[in-house]
Amino acid sequence: MTAVPLPYRVVANRPESTDTRTIELRPAGEALPAFAPGQFAMLYAFGAGEIPVSVAGLRDGTLTHTIRGVGAVSRALCAVRPGAQVGVRGPFGTGWDLPAAAGRDLLVVAGGIGLAPLRPLVQAAASAHNRLNVLIGARTPEDLLYRDELDGWGRPYCGVTVDRAGPGWTGRVGVVTTLLDRAAFTPPETTAFICGPEVMIRATARELLHRGVPAQHIRVSLERNMHCATGHCGHCQLGPLLLCRDGPVVGYDHAEPLLAVREL
Repeated sequence: MTAVPLPYRVVANRPESTDTRTIELRPAGEALPAFAPGQFAMLYAFGAGEIPVSVAGLRDGTLTHTIRGVGAVSRALCAVRPGAQVGVRGPFGTGWDLPAAAGRDLLVVAGGIGLAPLRPLVQAAASAHNRLNVLIGARTPEDLLYRDELDGWGRPYCGVTVDRAGPGWTGRVGVVTTLLDRAAFTPPETTAFICGPEVMIRATARELLHRGVPAQHIRVSLERNMHCATGHCGHCQLGPLLLCRDGPVVGYDHAEPLLAVREL
C-alpha cells in the first residue's frame, strides 16, 4: 500500500481559483485504507510524477484533494479530466486527532492553500457540540477556497480576511491573526489547529501562546520536501522528525524549538 500506487478514477474536477482546482477520486479497483483528516496521499500523474497532497475531503468513499498548479506534476494533476485515472498511495502521516479535543473549544486557523487540509476537520467538527471558530486568510478574494461552503462553517464565528482587496470586496483586509479578537474561545480550554505558510504558523502560534492556549494543545501541519512518504529518503527531515512519518501534524510544543532554528 505504501510503495505501489493504486488506480483511482477522477469523478470531478472543479476550479477554486485561477491556479487551484479540487479533484475527487474514487477507487478504480482495490481501495486504500481509510484516511484521517490531516493525513496525506502521494498522487501520481502518469507520465509526470508524484507529489504529496493532503486530503481535503473524505466523504462517501471519495478522496478529495485541492491542488495548486505550481509545478509540472501539480499542473498535470490539475488538468486531469473526469474519467481519467491517477495513482494514489497512502494514507501517510499523522492526523489532526479531533477526538483528543473532545469537550474543548476549537480554533481553526488557515492561510491560503492551508485551508485544504483543515477542511475535513471543519466538516467533522461542525456537527459536534464544541465551540468552533474558523479563521481564514487568503492573498486576494479570488484566491479564497470553498467560498460556497463558508456560511455553514464556524459556531460561533467564521471569519475571512485577505492580504489585498479587489473591486467589490467589503470584508476585512489584514493578516489572519487580526481575526482572533472576534473569535469566542477560552484559551486554557482551547485546542487550535493551524495550517498555512510557515511564517503564518509561527505568528499565529506565538499569539495563541501569549493569549494562554497551551503549546501542547496547538497542533500545526508542517511541510518539507517529501519524496518517498515512507521515512526512508530523509528529504523531509526537520531536526529529529521525518515529517512524512512523524508529521505533518505535530504539537507546537515539539515544533516550536525546531522552527526557531534558522535554515533547519
